[in-house]
Amino acid sequence: MKDLIIIGGGPAGVAAGVYAARKYLQTEFIAEEIGGQSVVSEGIENWIGLAKISGADLAKTLRAHLEVVMGDKITLKLGTRVEKLARIEGGFRAITKGGETVDARAVLIASGASRRKLEVPGAQKFEHKGVTYCASCDGPLFAGMDVAVVGGGNAGFETAAQLLAYAKSVTLIHRHATFKADPITVERVCAHPHMHTITHAEPTEVIGEQFVSGLRYRNTDTGEEAILPVSGVFVEAGVIPSTEFAEGLLELDAVKRVTVDPRTQRTSTEGIWAAGDCTDELYHQNNIAAGDGVKALEDLYLWLKTHAST
Repeated sequence: MKDLIIIGGGPAGVAAGVYAARKYLQTEFIAEEIGGQSVVSEGIENWIGLAKISGADLAKTLRAHLEVVMGDKITLKLGTRVEKLARIEGGFRAITKGGETVDARAVLIASGASRRKLEVPGAQKFEHKGVTYCASCDGPLFAGMDVAVVGGGNAGFETAAQLLAYAKSVTLIHRHATFKADPITVERVCAHPHMHTITHAEPTEVIGEQFVSGLRYRNTDTGEEAILPVSGVFVEAGVIPSTEFAEGLLELDAVKRVTVDPRTQRTSTEGIWAAGDCTDELYHQNNIAAGDGVKALEDLYLWLKTHAST
């Protein structure tokens, strides 16, 4: 039986993997790929220590760091995912997509989440060519441009607030009459002179040639369509946590994120920790995910040394 199973290859999982190797924990590291959601980003400008790095290069540096320290302590199992996590005597068992099983005394879930995509014509065609799902990663690329934000929740308004630092104008589109975001957040962001909102509206098409040039939308009351001329479309339609393999084993919130103690990253089930975008962490960013992964590993290591063998 291993000491630890790490599920997920984003910044949270890799950071924990590096610390696990340095603490000589026999660890099975299971992930479809190394890098996380940002692997597709053209330019990440908020990864601490580097002024700018592409998602692909960030993935390479994460893997290189892990490989330098892993020695014979970390076993990488890439190109697959965990289908089921179950409790067994003395620990837990992970069953992968291919039917392989791995047993360990402790588990760190860092499986991340996938962005809920904009499902309209043109959205997939112009992804990374004007359609983006990460203001922190891509916002500065749209300096001096008109952009749109799709989504009226807190994430949408937080994205708009970030973009107002760079963009010529920001127009937020929301399908209902009232916004889901906190009223104080709405009031603060809408007070900016370059901020605009369109309610009772839903996107119907992303248009452009090589890059985005506009967003077509429909009035949900009248059915009338119009085109908003923008160079960027930032989608904040929520995320889908990758936690289905753990359902029934630990506590999940209403949207299936793992609930954790923010001091330790412990879950409701002793012996399982979680970090990164799969958790109910308030802010989901690469740096925060990496820090949470380290925090989880520190607590997990102490637990292994004082509890797991008793």
